[in-house]
Amino acid sequence: MTQIDKQSEQQHIDLTEHKPRLRFAPSPTGFMHIGGYRTLLFSWLYARHTGGSFILRIEDTDVARTVEGAIEVMLDGMRWLGMDYDEGPIIGGQYGPYYQTQRKALYQEYAHQLIESGHAYRCYCTSERLEQMRNAQAAQKLPPRYDRHCRYLTDEERDANEAAGLKWVVRFAMPLEGETVVHDEIHGDITFKNSDIDDAVIVKSDGFALYHLAHIVDDHLMGITHVLRGDDWISSAPRHVQIYNALGWEIPLFYHVPNVLGKDKKKLSKRHNAPSWVELKEKGFLPEAVFNFLALIGWAYDDKTELFTREELIRVFTLDHIGAAGGIYDQDKLLWMNGVYIRQLSLEDLVERALPYMERPEAEGGLPDSVGRSLDRQYTSSVLHLEHERLKTLGEAAEVVSFFFVDELHYETAMLVQKGMDIGRTHAGLVRARDLLNSLEEWRHEVMEPPMRELAAELGLKPGQLFGAIRVAISGRTATPPLFETMEVLGRERSMARIEQAIERSA
Repeated sequence: MTQIDKQSEQQHIDLTEHKPRLRFAPSPTGFMHIGGYRTLLFSWLYARHTGGSFILRIEDTDVARTVEGAIEVMLDGMRWLGMDYDEGPIIGGQYGPYYQTQRKALYQEYAHQLIESGHAYRCYCTSERLEQMRNAQAAQKLPPRYDRHCRYLTDEERDANEAAGLKWVVRFAMPLEGETVVHDEIHGDITFKNSDIDDAVIVKSDGFALYHLAHIVDDHLMGITHVLRGDDWISSAPRHVQIYNALGWEIPLFYHVPNVLGKDKKKLSKRHNAPSWVELKEKGFLPEAVFNFLALIGWAYDDKTELFTREELIRVFTLDHIGAAGGIYDQDKLLWMNGVYIRQLSLEDLVERALPYMERPEAEGGLPDSVGRSLDRQYTSSVLHLEHERLKTLGEAAEVVSFFFVDELHYETAMLVQKGMDIGRTHAGLVRARDLLNSLEEWRHEVMEPPMRELAAELGLKPGQLFGAIRVAISGRTATPPLFETMEVLGRERSMARIEQAIERSA
């Protein structure tokens, strides 16, 4: 019994006798955008729904393009979104190692088995020959594909190439005739003509296996029962089916899930408006809102339910509700959903989460640097209570509440003048408002508002005209939370000083 047979016998799980085993296998050739987390989430949710296992495997055989730190950032994103894994890097597991670079010898043995059985062959073609071949095909307007030159070498020619020390890759020998049927659980049976599929490289000249072979070996030995991946892999699926058949292995259930698209219906990518989880976190999106939002890209429980807790999604998530059409990444919908989740937070939780964003440097979206840190928690709580219903992200908190914290306001004097008013009537109204507010014994919104409404009527003004001028005076803005509640939180001293400054401006 070979080492492969021993490992296969020890590791391979009968797919029909165990709970589902799903995996996510990112390549660290770049930082994963949010669309990748959507596909990861589908696998994770189904594993948790069924009580199965979720495996994380790192497909790092493209050593030259590996980006330092990509795996760490991806793992941080999983933790931020609240997704764990049962087997994988760091925590290990009985089917490891979970880095493909550590499984190199295993792939080579299986490649050798395919060569011995006539399902693969060594290709000695140089890059120059391949370039000439592609140029000739382009001149004849033929699709670019390998011409199978090395597939038909004689034993003597192969021996000569070996003796000459020529570099080689391993190519899988696709059947030349007939059809390959790929059964996909979302799209049904998809039929491909074998003559349309070329002999792909499965092991590079450096000895590292490519995706076409490596993921099949890993999925088999790790007992993966359900393979979820983007539907752009459908075109490669017939080759994978043939490799499974050549190795005599059971094929897992394929789910080619819809790609995540932008509003323009183009595939979301790092080059095409795809944010990272880090960007969403920096902007102040809540992980539980992003989690909910991602689950609805290409999946639906019914035609109306959109808000789910993590526990609810685990309970109701099934793979048969994944659609075939591309899912749209709608930033406006995410913003709306995040606002809903913010409004569901307790005030204490909101303050806890918003403070780090408010206390960031001004250049990073925090309060003006002139505002001292750390912020007074009780005062901040009173401020955020007023804005709780209006916030859509935590990142906007500093901007919308900054007037509560700064010493000086900067606004155009013309902003004080409301529709149907002139500067003279505005000045007179502010003077009368100052005098009335100064006469009040208590600084509470329910004490302030009734006499101020009476004053507006006495002055022949609509409440909005008088209150609008005061709003600008105390905030430098035309829109705030309810005026008198805002003034109550600002305090008598600060409010009156700002009204006094507006009077001077309008004189």
